[in-house]
Amino acid sequence: MTSHIIPVTGTELSPILSPLAADILTASVSLLRWVEEYGSPLHLVLPPELNANVEALRRVLDDREVAHAIYYGSKVNKSSGLMQAALGAGAGIDVSSVYELRDAVKLGAQGSDIVATGPAKTAQFHDELVRIGALICVDSPEELTDISMRLPNDGVKQPVLLRLQPKGHEKSRFGMAADKVRACLSRVAADDRFRFDGIHFHLSGYRWQDRAVAFEEAVKLVEEARAIGLSPKMIDIGGGLPVQYVSEAAWEEHLQRQSADDFRTGNVPASFYPYGGPQSAAAWLACFLGAPLSSGQTIDDYLRRHELTLAMEPGRSLVDQAAISAFRITRVKDLGNGNGVIFVEGSSFSACETWFASEFMVDPILLRQNDRARAGEPFRAYIAGHSCLDEDVLSNRWLGFPQVPEAGDLLVWANTGGYQMDLLENEFHRHPMPKRLCVTKSAAGDLSIYPDN
Repeated sequence: MTSHIIPVTGTELSPILSPLAADILTASVSLLRWVEEYGSPLHLVLPPELNANVEALRRVLDDREVAHAIYYGSKVNKSSGLMQAALGAGAGIDVSSVYELRDAVKLGAQGSDIVATGPAKTAQFHDELVRIGALICVDSPEELTDISMRLPNDGVKQPVLLRLQPKGHEKSRFGMAADKVRACLSRVAADDRFRFDGIHFHLSGYRWQDRAVAFEEAVKLVEEARAIGLSPKMIDIGGGLPVQYVSEAAWEEHLQRQSADDFRTGNVPASFYPYGGPQSAAAWLACFLGAPLSSGQTIDDYLRRHELTLAMEPGRSLVDQAAISAFRITRVKDLGNGNGVIFVEGSSFSACETWFASEFMVDPILLRQNDRARAGEPFRAYIAGHSCLDEDVLSNRWLGFPQVPEAGDLLVWANTGGYQMDLLENEFHRHPMPKRLCVTKSAAGDLSIYPDN
């Protein structure tokens, strides 16, 4: 039987789909069969999309002749297939735990491919980073002391970045104010076991303008480091590059007209990720590079003239379009007056924004299991998971359907690769962890799958 793709209406926040994601949905019989075989929810990982995202950023940097180091922020997804794709694309890996480090090394990453930016590194983590000569981002004077106690005296210098807490960001628990960075610079200069590679910072939010201000503060510290005999070669701006999940027009229209009545809770979340922002990650990067410094130079001018590498650790933006998640409908409960709740086989732990007290503001796609005609009136529902927790809700928003969906139909969320599909997943109620499959497309147009393990 042939299935039909039915857009969910009511909010009209339809996802932007990559050609590969669209192909998977068009081959809906295959998707239904995969869910039947591997269970629900089923995460489909699309490694070629990560490669394309790396190349899009690299083109911007190459066009401006800016030396660069792109590290994939692997914390956004547990997929080994995506980590492998990053290495295959010539990117490095940003690791925030000893377990991410070990996975990267198993996949062939060398020390020069790895940067460790997490602020709470254990002694074991430090030991394994030092052993392979990975670049360590030092979050505090205390961490610098911890590392120095573990360095061998074999003449091999340990590369480090010092993490700046830029002015105006004093409430952050990450990084050091400029005066503490200066104190660390003096300590590094006096210890020939260290190699000082540069300054790192990472800001919350998604404004390139804020990064440009922080970059200027980092520039001053780089110049001070050179004045005391150090040879920094890098300024690292962290991540926070945007992703466009839905069209800007649809997003702005939705924000203007949404109300408490759009949510079954009667409350609009206080904040949302900017799902339909005005810029792609590549456009954002171009704006950042063109931002003027107080000297009159643009950022890209400064980097070229001073022979500095621009480093970054994009996470979400590198997995843009790199995963979709399919949930099978278990049953539909009628709440009266044309409203209902759709229960899916799976939980909100596998596709949600509850960790930000928010919502994943992208409409799912209804994939019918058959093409037979269905009678019925338009139907409005929210989406609930299969656990016994009343808060286990994938969408508190009321979503519109042309008719009542049926058990066995699929709800597919697009673009779940960035922090969505596995951040909170667990074996609650002893349900097994959802399966992940990598999907690729041959030159002949055939889709193939393999385990993402």
